Amino acid sequence: MTVFSGIFPAVITPMDAQGAFNPEAFRTVLEFNIQAGVDGFWIAGGSGESVLLDDEENRQIAAIAAEVCRGRAVSIMHVGAATTARAAALAAHAAKAGCDAVCCVPPFFYRRNDAEIVEHYRVVGQAAGLPLFAYNLPSCTNVDLSPGLMQRIQEAVPQLKGLKHSSPVFNNIAAFAAMGLSCFTGSAALMLPAMSVGACGCVDGWPALAPQRWTAIRDAYKTGDLDAAQKAQAHAAELFALYDKNLGIGFHSLLRHVSSRVLGIDCGPPRPPGLPLSAEQQRHVDTTAQALGLYA
Repeated sequence: MTVFSGIFPAVITPMDAQGAFNPEAFRTVLEFNIQAGVDGFWIAGGSGESVLLDDEENRQIAAIAAEVCRGRAVSIMHVGAATTARAAALAAHAAKAGCDAVCCVPPFFYRRNDAEIVEHYRVVGQAAGLPLFAYNLPSCTNVDLSPGLMQRIQEAVPQLKGLKHSSPVFNNIAAFAAMGLSCFTGSAALMLPAMSVGACGCVDGWPALAPQRWTAIRDAYKTGDLDAAQKAQAHAAELFALYDKNLGIGFHSLLRHVSSRVLGIDCGPPRPPGLPLSAEQQRHVDTTAQALGLYA
């Protein structure tokens, strides 16, 4: 039985110098994290620049992730799209490729009512035939999946397993857990407090840069050593010093740059309209990362 709990890095989608998907670099990203002891992956999600990928890239990513992760880590493949037909087709492919589960943002851009959102998830879940995770990312979708809406989805979608909760309404985590849903917090900064109120783990882009910092939180919490867990959470939180909004550092640019340095490979630039880090931004990130011991 597949276990959906623990550390699930939301990995980047590496690109080559021409801006095309880089399969070998993607394999390296996954392998690095597996060797560090992560439990699974959230693939081609927000950190993976999902909505900037075309369908063939999504299918290729799903196939590689299923192959690399099989028997070693749990693969949750993002298939969210603005149209139900497209999301359902990607979900069916992810299942055929051998992914363990799919995840999906609610339909975005046009504001949809609850009945439309529920029907979207019903069709996607049926197409996948796999455990389905909703992706609550209201900052990007303008849809906040409340406990009430999640209950309606739960009643209509037998494949629903849980969700990634990237909403600022922290106390909804306890409500989702009480509904029997596997709720991952989407905030790596709040992994420990989230787990204390019922979260099953963490999905975020930050753990992919230094996964051992977050597996340490997981391991200490599992053994009931809250003092060690708190110290591990504080140690992990040091990484957020890399992200200086005053310098205009883009999240995808940051993840790609640091991943390239940590892994010793070129993960490429972000996909346009994203821009790579400027020379000034690189100096800040590299100086901070060096001080934090990320660049061994």
